[in-house]
Amino acid sequence: MIFPQYPVFSDTCATLVSGLIALSVLRVWEETAKRGLFDQKLNRKLVHISIGLVFMLCWPLFSSGYRGAVLAAVTPGVNIIRMFLIGSGIWKDEATVKSMSRYGDYRELLKGPLYYAATITLACALYWRTSPIAIAAICNLCAGDGFADIVGRRFGGRKLPYNKNKSIAGSVAMAAAGFFTSVGFMYYFSYFGYIDESMEIVLGFLVVSVASALVESLPISTELDDNLTVTLTSILVGSLVF
Repeated sequence: MIFPQYPVFSDTCATLVSGLIALSVLRVWEETAKRGLFDQKLNRKLVHISIGLVFMLCWPLFSSGYRGAVLAAVTPGVNIIRMFLIGSGIWKDEATVKSMSRYGDYRELLKGPLYYAATITLACALYWRTSPIAIAAICNLCAGDGFADIVGRRFGGRKLPYNKNKSIAGSVAMAAAGFFTSVGFMYYFSYFGYIDESMEIVLGFLVVSVASALVESLPISTELDDNLTVTLTSILVGSLVF
């Protein structure tokens, strides 16, 4: 906590700080998109990977308990509203559209980016930093799904037999990135005393990451949106193994 002797004030400050940090990271990627420093698809995935993980790094700023979880969820919660307004055409923000959409259509923000913000909000508010489920859900969504696309586009020559739109390299990269990032955050939160390190949790992360990668590789994930299917899989499988 920032000010342990004033918990409410401290959580309010933590909300502002974490929101400012997340916004700053987003502005960096919006600027790179505007300047064309990266391919648009790569820039979009860099946003996808970084925002949720950077936000999760800010969780120790908040108090333990439900108040801290709810106030922490305000930052991604505000982004739900933002995605809805931009995706509906009510709020014009070309930089955000360019950095987060596949084809430059603002209406795309009502799908993947909106599901992304909603996932992080719910994982934060419902499970919080003491739960491996929150870690697994966010890490597989951000790192796992993000690296699956980046690696798959570059080394995805060999396609999966049941889905020609997905590659073996991409699926392996997703499982590996989701797993190793989850383990990394387990150690990060254990340093603050929020969660215990254990081989049981590590194995649970492995099961969740492999299951999430498998579901992401199925054709239904493309039809529904993998931001949704990966999250649901992580939560459902995580509820069984943790």
